[in-house]
Amino acid sequence: MIVGLVVMITLVVIRLNGATPQLALPDYLTLPDGTRATAFTQTPNWYAVVTDDDKILIFNRDSGELTQEISVNSRP
Repeated sequence: MIVGLVVMITLVVIRLNGATPQLALPDYLTLPDGTRATAFTQTPNWYAVVTDDDKILIFNRDSGELTQEISVNSRP
């Protein structure tokens, strides 16, 4: 039983330390060059993409056009 517990804990640690999976975005959304998506959400009218440089990009759901860019200062 102890060996089984050690194996399970080892597998969880390996899984959590693995590479971060790529975020799947709709094909017609084009992010600015050098930008990497870290989060994505959607509504009936728009998509929002949070980027690794602390910006929120709002895209029109019908056209895929970037309609708004919001800078978020998360550092004190």
